[in-house]
Amino acid sequence: MSWGVRDLTVRFGGHPALAGVSLDAPDGRVTGVVGGDGAGKTTLLRCLVGAIRPDEGEVRRPDARRVGYLSSTSGTYPDLTVEENLDFAATTYGVPPAEARRRMAEHLERTGLAQARGRLAGDLSGGMRQKLGVIRAMVHRPALLVLDEPTTGVDPVSRADLWWLVAHAAAEGAAVVLATAYLDEAERASWLVALDDGHVLAEGSPDQIASGLSGTIRTASERPDGEMAGRSWRRGARWRVWTPPGAEDVVPDGDVVDPDLNDAVTVAALIRELELSNERGGVS
Repeated sequence: MSWGVRDLTVRFGGHPALAGVSLDAPDGRVTGVVGGDGAGKTTLLRCLVGAIRPDEGEVRRPDARRVGYLSSTSGTYPDLTVEENLDFAATTYGVPPAEARRRMAEHLERTGLAQARGRLAGDLSGGMRQKLGVIRAMVHRPALLVLDEPTTGVDPVSRADLWWLVAHAAAEGAAVVLATAYLDEAERASWLVALDDGHVLAEGSPDQIASGLSGTIRTASERPDGEMAGRSWRRGARWRVWTPPGAEDVVPDGDVVDPDLNDAVTVAALIRELELSNERGGVS
C-alpha cells in the first residue's frame, strides 16, 4: 500500500503555501520532507493526516485510527506521567493491554526512558519529551506515521534514539513521513522531497538528487564578484560556486568537488531563485 498526496495545492489568504506538490509514502519506507522555515513542510504533513483540507489535489491516507501523528510540539500531556501518556494513547486506539505493555516496555528501554516512566512529561528534558511523543504516536502500530521535525533542538544522543524509533516503525511495515530542516538528517531517509516556498525543488533518493545536479561545483577561499556571486554560498570556512553547463567561470583557487545532497538542494534553490528573478525582470 502507498499513501501520499498528488498535485496538492493549499492557499492561505491567496498565497500558495503548497503549489502542485506530490508525495508517495509506501509501506516500510522512510520518506523525508526537507526544507527551511516557510517551505511548506508542516502544511504538507497536516494535509496528509487530515488536519487541513487542500484547495486542490488528492490525499491518500488510511483510516484515522491507523494514523500516528507527531506535530511540531511533542504532543504529550505535561500533567501526566510518561506511563500515563502512553496508557492513554493505547486505550484511545484500542490496543490490547498486554500488547501495549510489551510495546511500551521495549521502546522505553531502548530509548532510555524506562527509568523515567513515573515522571511527569512536563518535567522531562526536550529530548526526552520528543522521544515520548514519537513512542506515543506509534504505540498502536499505525499504517502511516507522520512526524513533524521530531529532532529539532534535540541533543545527539536523543536524536540517535529517535532515529531508532523511526527505523523500527518502518521495519514493522509503517509508511513513515518525516519532516526536517537538517540536510544531514535527511540523508537517512530512503526517499526525499525537497520543498522551497511551497514548490518541489527535487525528489528522489539522496544519492539520486546529488548525482542529478547539472554543472560543476568548485570551492573558493572568498566569495566571487559579479554574476558568480549569485551562484555561490558559504560552506564551512570556504565558499562553493556553482557553474551551470556551458558557462566558463574562472575561480582562481577553486577545486572541483563531488556534489552531495547539501550542494544539490542548494543549487536547486539557486536555480529557482534565478528563474523567479528573471520572471520578475521580464514583467513590464
